[in-house]
Amino acid sequence: FCIHYRLGKYRNSPVRLTLRQLEVFAAIARCGSVSRAAEALSMTQSATSMALAELEKQFNTRLFDRQGKRLQLNTEGRELLPRAMELLDRAQELEDLLEGKSGTGSLRIGATLTIGNYLATLLIGDYMQQNPGSRVELAVQNTSTIIDQVAHFKLDLGLVEGDSHHPDLEITPWVADELVIFAAPDHRLAGNKNLCVDDLINENWILRERGSGTRQVFDAALRHQLTHLKVLLELEHTEAIKRAVESGLGIGCISRLALKDAFRRGSLVPLEVEGLDLKRQFNFVLHKQKFLTAGITSFLSLCREVTENVSRSDLIILRKPDGKPVEYR
Repeated sequence: FCIHYRLGKYRNSPVRLTLRQLEVFAAIARCGSVSRAAEALSMTQSATSMALAELEKQFNTRLFDRQGKRLQLNTEGRELLPRAMELLDRAQELEDLLEGKSGTGSLRIGATLTIGNYLATLLIGDYMQQNPGSRVELAVQNTSTIIDQVAHFKLDLGLVEGDSHHPDLEITPWVADELVIFAAPDHRLAGNKNLCVDDLINENWILRERGSGTRQVFDAALRHQLTHLKVLLELEHTEAIKRAVESGLGIGCISRLALKDAFRRGSLVPLEVEGLDLKRQFNFVLHKQKFLTAGITSFLSLCREVTENVSRSDLIILRKPDGKPVEYR
């Protein structure tokens, strides 16, 4: 399938570049190897390798640096990738339109663990109800992983609870969030209204792993006490942290959103510490050169709609299809 177009008097012959060549190039760039790209495209490895070789030979250029079996984008490849992705996204929209497909096409979303476990799946459910025929993939990872995948076009959009200074990414605030230190209801500090940071020094801590947005905020807030804290466990999942704290292993610090129903039931209790700033922001992450498809635009609009006039993430009310509010266990 060749791209045929004319640029007025400046071009009098069809463009030789094919969408298949761009698709193969983009897949190799995202996957880092010919074999994984071939698997993603349901092609043979030899056909995938040949398509890349033809593209590079056709324009007498190299798009990758070869590092053993791995292929690393070089300067020319990095410049081409966002433009190739935009063209492929536009071509997919045209194909869906010509085939009469409903919906807004495919969407690859990445969400950090708190957002992924407590917001993203419900938002995606609403999105797919509003856009029948759409296809959505959700990857739930920590902040650093989501940032990396958006930067390399492996994801269309990221919903993260941490910050990033990646030069190729655009970070847009979404809704405020707040971490809270918490304990089991029978913990010796539970019910104490006059806690200060020094009261926490000798406690065992159950924390998120380094690289997560939650850990970034926690470490920043207690930066002067970090060397004195006793970190008993570092866990990747908020539910595991909640269970460990409920069992009396120590105290933890995660989003109020993840603790909303545990606080309501009384299985866990907040420890309000004077002078400790644990506020943060949930953010949208997009590549600066990412083409905003109808799907991306629609999903962003839905996210903003559900958080309109909401001051903090745990105050968001999401409902099931039957209209009942969602409760987290």
